[in-house]
Formats: sequence, structure tokens, C-alpha cells
Amino acid sequence: MNDQTDKVEQLLDGVKFGDNDLVPAVIQDATDGTVLMVGYMDRKALKETMTSGRTCFWSRSRQTYWRKGETSGHIQKVREVAIDCDADTVLVKVDQVGPACHTNHRSCFYRWLNENGDGWEELEVPRRGDKSGA
Repeated sequence: MNDQTDKVEQLLDGVKFGDNDLVPAVIQDATDGTVLMVGYMDRKALKETMTSGRTCFWSRSRQTYWRKGETSGHIQKVREVAIDCDADTVLVKVDQVGPACHTNHRSCFYRWLNENGDGWEELEVPRRGDKSGA
């Protein structure tokens, strides 16, 4: 292994992969901070994400790897990778090309609790501020 590969392996050793050797990965727009999606990565997928410049995930339902945009063309170009204080969640900041959601929405988080608190409302951009106006 070369020095760069050794460094990546050492960084991966510090990640706490949980159930089924997976770590949740929050994918965020690097420009405006919008949370685009959440996926799961095992060690191999995280390594590929860190070294290839594109996101790679483990599909829990299909039991296989998938690379964002491999069929749709809506790729995610990795800008930054971080882990949380417990080292059990990954944050990946990306430049998103096209919609992030398979439903063709910009973000997978497009259904927001309505103002009455009794249903979901579809909004591409969430309302700003709280209900009290404070």
C-alpha cells in the first residue's frame, strides 16, 4: 500500500460501523446546506466515497453497492467528508447534479409537518422560523 492508502485505512479504522457494519451517511448540499438524503455506507463504500470524489452507498434492501447517479446521471460530487463526535455518523457535503431524490425532488426531505401539526405538506424549501414568530 502507498502512504495515501495507509492514511485512508487509518481514518476508516476510527469510524464506528454499527449494525450490519454500516454507518449512516447524511448527504448535504455543499453550497446552501440543504440535507439532500441519508444513505448507508460500509467500509468499502465509505472508502470509495473518500477516494473517488463520488458518493457510494450500500443498499440494505438490494444487498449491493450503488453509486448515486449511475443510472439517472444525477451524481453527487464530494466536496467534504466529516464524522460526528461519536464517529458513528458520516456527513458528506456534495455538489449535487440534478435532483437528489429518486422521486425527482431536489431533496428526499420534501414532506414537512404542516402548520396544524396534523399532516404532511410537500414543500421543496421548508418554511423559515418557528410558529411563535420569536
